[in-house]
Amino acid sequence: MSVQEKFPFMAKSVNLSHHLSETAKGRKVSPLKGIQKHIKPGAIMMAGGLPSPDYFPIANIHVDALVPNSYSRKGSTEASFFGWFWSMFGKTEKTERYTIPKFGAHDGDIDLAKALQYGPATGSPALAKFIREFTAKVYGPIYSDWTTLAHSGNTDGIARCAGTFLNPGEYILVEELTYPSALACFKPAGVKILGVGMDAQGMSAVILEHILSTWDETTRGAKRPHVMYTIPIGQNPTGSTMGLERKKVIYDLCVKYDIIIIEDDPYYFLQEGIYQRKEVRAGRKAPKLKKDEDEGTRFINSLIPTYLKLDYQGRVIRLETFSKVIAPGSRMGWFVCNPLFAERLERQGETTVSASSGFSQSIIMQLIVNHWGPDNYIRWLQGLQGEYTARRDYMVDCIFELFDVQHASPEFSAYGAGLPIYTAYLKRPNGKLAMTEKQRYSGKTALFTFVPPSAGMFVWLKFSIKNGIVLEDGETLSEHLYVDLANNGLVVALGDFFVAEPSTTKDFTQEVTFRLSFSLVTQDAMRKALEILADVLQKYV
Repeated sequence: MSVQEKFPFMAKSVNLSHHLSETAKGRKVSPLKGIQKHIKPGAIMMAGGLPSPDYFPIANIHVDALVPNSYSRKGSTEASFFGWFWSMFGKTEKTERYTIPKFGAHDGDIDLAKALQYGPATGSPALAKFIREFTAKVYGPIYSDWTTLAHSGNTDGIARCAGTFLNPGEYILVEELTYPSALACFKPAGVKILGVGMDAQGMSAVILEHILSTWDETTRGAKRPHVMYTIPIGQNPTGSTMGLERKKVIYDLCVKYDIIIIEDDPYYFLQEGIYQRKEVRAGRKAPKLKKDEDEGTRFINSLIPTYLKLDYQGRVIRLETFSKVIAPGSRMGWFVCNPLFAERLERQGETTVSASSGFSQSIIMQLIVNHWGPDNYIRWLQGLQGEYTARRDYMVDCIFELFDVQHASPEFSAYGAGLPIYTAYLKRPNGKLAMTEKQRYSGKTALFTFVPPSAGMFVWLKFSIKNGIVLEDGETLSEHLYVDLANNGLVVALGDFFVAEPSTTKDFTQEVTFRLSFSLVTQDAMRKALEILADVLQKYV
């Protein structure tokens, strides 16, 4: 039975107050922040220590912003190549200027006098309005009293969730490989990490159900987990993408076992699809628009729905961010959750970050709301999707060109779950295969396996190298290769950084894994990086 069949009308969220931490239950409204509810239009404000905006030294901010269609919607390597080509020869980016004045002409205008003043933890009125309307249009929450709340980027959002929902000694469920900064938020708070086994779609529903159904408090030393942290799209570090059907199964398990879901989704708009070889992409054509469908609507409809589209009880706390689509230095994002959770998260924000930077709020909101407009913001997101798809394609193309790449042998098929999994071997300098067919599948000469990412910014490589290199006391093969690559000019992320301990399925200390990012470097640098990798690996086979 579908969610819509279970709940044919938009009901309110259920009472989930028992998920609040003891700290969250004890938070009160900050006295000075509480004054704001008594402010009426025209009131003489003498309660707070607000400096006069007359003395703000910034008179105006002039911004030269890229036009929203700066990047092609095409997700092709060729489109991205020409973008880099023209930039090399001095082609000027097309920009348009907008201004943020110190004082606006009307009360509702975005201006510096308001943006740079002390403000509510909910964000400026312009930000609050935008994130509410954008969430409704793009994500479509299905319970009636959902709400939004500004935060200062997803790392701030994770930290607030840790303080609001978790007590010391409790477990939190995460993917067995996950975002290191999330682990760094949870562990100092005395929270125990439990890594759930993964497959090609991220967290495994089968393993999750086994953990929950067989939980023993005596053996585990704690109650069954009631909080899950997950990165479902462009999973960091593996680049996997969770489909809607998998999300339905996991959501139903969370209802059954009373678990709330922290959905960290910074790569949501960078859904790149299944990688296709260059020769296949050459003949690819964009599908025609349906009747009464515009490009923006088709783009939104093409994205895998979030957990919000399944959440009829209000047990999802979605973390949204501008970091990957505008700029990470903006430190801006928002929660989508039920009103009880939002109120408690707001209380924590009042006494920590207080509010996102007024500079960031004014610049981004003037850009998106008044200069581009919401529809053109969607167009900007389409362009980013195309650009990062092109980067993903080029990097994987280079792996195919610089290594002998074959479909993985059968022992890796369980992880792939239908996705193409590849094993890479060295090539001889003349490009011929470095081994016989029999040797290729013997498991002795394979270098690494990988699944081309379907979203995000990363390629995850799992190495199968084994040789007689002498390691220093306490040094692992991962660390040795990591330093070797760095000494040759290539810095990657060591796979150990991402391991959630203990994992329910694997001992990652015995694996050699690296995360390589394709988000920042040029084509030349990508190719050079993989050439370095190929050269260094010759001594490990």
